[in-house]
Amino acid sequence: MATAIAEDERLDEVFAALANSTRRRMLSRLAEGEATVNELAEPFDVALPSISKHLKVLERAGLVTRGRRQQFRPCALDVGPLRAVASWADQYREIWDERFDRMDSALDQLAPTEDDAPHRDPGDDR
Repeated sequence: MATAIAEDERLDEVFAALANSTRRRMLSRLAEGEATVNELAEPFDVALPSISKHLKVLERAGLVTRGRRQQFRPCALDVGPLRAVASWADQYREIWDERFDRMDSALDQLAPTEDDAPHRDPGDDR
């Protein structure tokens, strides 16, 4: 039971981190490879301390790790929490597939058939 609660809390942190577009863009950049905080901040029109706060949220959610290389601390994407989100969402895939199949059937019933199309004489130039 405690493990399930911990997993739920971790998912909550990950979803909260992903709820912000700046953080999602930072993750997209990190998907290309490691980056320094300054490199992550480049495309944004915000102060460096603001980027650092976003980075801390991503770190707390387990989405970003920080390394040590000389005086640099490059950031890297950790896909583990994203796998947990994908796994959580996957439990609903069967439901979504079933609903999409029903919607396809309903749309097929609404679509006009050739018999329903207006008939025109081949010589009629309307």
